Amino acid sequence: MTDGTPFNSEAFLKNLSSKPGVYRMYNARDEVIYVGKAKNLKKRVSSYFRKNVDSVKTQSLVTHIAKMDVTVVSSETEAFLLENNFIKKYRPRYNVVLRDDKSYPFIFLSEHKHPKLGFHRGTKKLKGTYFGPYPSAWAVRESLRSMQRIFPIRQCDDSYYRARSRPCLQYQMKRCSAPCVEGYVTEDEYSEQVNLATLFLKGKNNEVIGTLVGKMEKASEALNFEAAARYRDQISALKRVQEQQFVTGEQEEMDVFGYAFRNGLACVQGLFIRDGQLLGSKSFFPKIPKGIDADSTFQSFILQFYLAGNKTIPKQIVLPLKFEEFEEVEKVLSVEAGHRVRFYTGVRDEKRQYLQLANKNADNALETQQNQQKSMFARFVDLEKLIERDTPIQRMECFDISHTSGQQTVASCVVFNRDGPLKADYRTFNIEGIIPGDDYAAMAQALRRRYKKPSEEAKIPDILFIDGGKGQLSQAEAHFEDWPSEFKPTLIGVAKGTSRKPGLETLILSGSYETIPIESDSPGLHLIQHIRDESHRFAISGHRNRRQKVKKTSTLEGIPGVGPKKRQALLKYSGGLQGLKKASKQEISKVPGISDDLADIIYDYLHS
Repeated sequence: MTDGTPFNSEAFLKNLSSKPGVYRMYNARDEVIYVGKAKNLKKRVSSYFRKNVDSVKTQSLVTHIAKMDVTVVSSETEAFLLENNFIKKYRPRYNVVLRDDKSYPFIFLSEHKHPKLGFHRGTKKLKGTYFGPYPSAWAVRESLRSMQRIFPIRQCDDSYYRARSRPCLQYQMKRCSAPCVEGYVTEDEYSEQVNLATLFLKGKNNEVIGTLVGKMEKASEALNFEAAARYRDQISALKRVQEQQFVTGEQEEMDVFGYAFRNGLACVQGLFIRDGQLLGSKSFFPKIPKGIDADSTFQSFILQFYLAGNKTIPKQIVLPLKFEEFEEVEKVLSVEAGHRVRFYTGVRDEKRQYLQLANKNADNALETQQNQQKSMFARFVDLEKLIERDTPIQRMECFDISHTSGQQTVASCVVFNRDGPLKADYRTFNIEGIIPGDDYAAMAQALRRRYKKPSEEAKIPDILFIDGGKGQLSQAEAHFEDWPSEFKPTLIGVAKGTSRKPGLETLILSGSYETIPIESDSPGLHLIQHIRDESHRFAISGHRNRRQKVKKTSTLEGIPGVGPKKRQALLKYSGGLQGLKKASKQEISKVPGISDDLADIIYDYLHS
């Protein structure tokens, strides 16, 4: 079945260039459904319109083409890069699409007088040393927690560090040496711990332990038993961490990918090795159109993984198979990385062990994913029976509200499709202009902002769950009251039981307010609980982030006439915010750039 008038391929091919380039295919709704690249555009595009096409994917694709356009480039490398930019932008239906396109996090050691260890994600603009990449934010934070128990280096924000007049709780817990306050740690002692931490992050654990053993022995010989005990505790903590890092080797920088492909589903397992240590692993499940083969899927994954998300490209990449454009992709990544990138497939020794580990984990992860999909399908089917729905549910959304005593109110909207959570479509709304604590008004505002007008582009869900009773549900009913029936979602309230225990929920149907009690072991109930709990989690997370941002906002930001440079000067010359609050008008006026009139404004603002 076609989307409209058949595409006139002969007319299009007649004037098509034979140069390298990228082509885009559109359906009748003007949506990009496929993006491809070619060394020879005319030859490649012509292959789609032959009389005998074996590929099921190509046969289906051609029937939906309404128009095409091309972008001619000067080289095949440019074609690779442009193709991946278009795939990331349009996420076409018939392309392999990698859902994970985020940059990976690092541990960052700053170049301050007293360097700070911290979490970093994004471009490397700050001066300092970056260690990683790590497979997840959780892996970075776990590593930072471990290091805090071993090396007493500060991990606090610079603003907090500058404002201290006495050591904080981290010093009392022996997790920081308090460089923020004079007299607690010397410059040499702090630098020594920074150097040891750097060696540890570079994988030179034995060298760190050897250094600490030597210092412990010297301190013991000098009868400085307190220092010797500190070094002993450091060594013990370091050995415990070393025992947990069970996979170590000789490779300085290498990524290893395992691969499993079954029944149209694929899993790629990435292992990330830096400085001889396996920093962790991550499973990827790219979206695959029907009829595509395993080799093409993996090639698309590798390109999108490294080109579409600000990833670090290592010098060595171990692959489980050799795909069609193996050498070309290797060259593209080398150009992008700015250094020689080498692919390895026929591997042995250490690389082989890593590859076996990656393949085994990919196979296990794919099996788990398939089982989860079966379970998710069963839950959807059961829910459709519960609410007596004739057509399959394709998309569901759920809203929740979170605040603290009415302040920093945040509404969450989470989305599920038949595969489970669709996190790319999650949204949060910062609620403003309502009476604090009015959850009904907060819900009404969130609905207005999410569903502005009825249209296919708005991605209206089949079912909209509202976490609450009739009051919350009535807000949704009022919003959709004037919408055409074909765009209205089915509205369902999820009310907790009187004891608010899981398993005692009831569904409240819009209009009739009929309640449907559900058995606690119902798969449909488990699906509702999943989406409800996810909306609750996401709302709380958004509220905490907003609340934390308010805490971090300087009190000085609300003073008229005081910009970033003047704020910095005020804090610097006053020794922090507390010192500024204690300062007189005359003392404030002595800060460079602060006039007498502005000093009066600042003083009055801080003491109002």
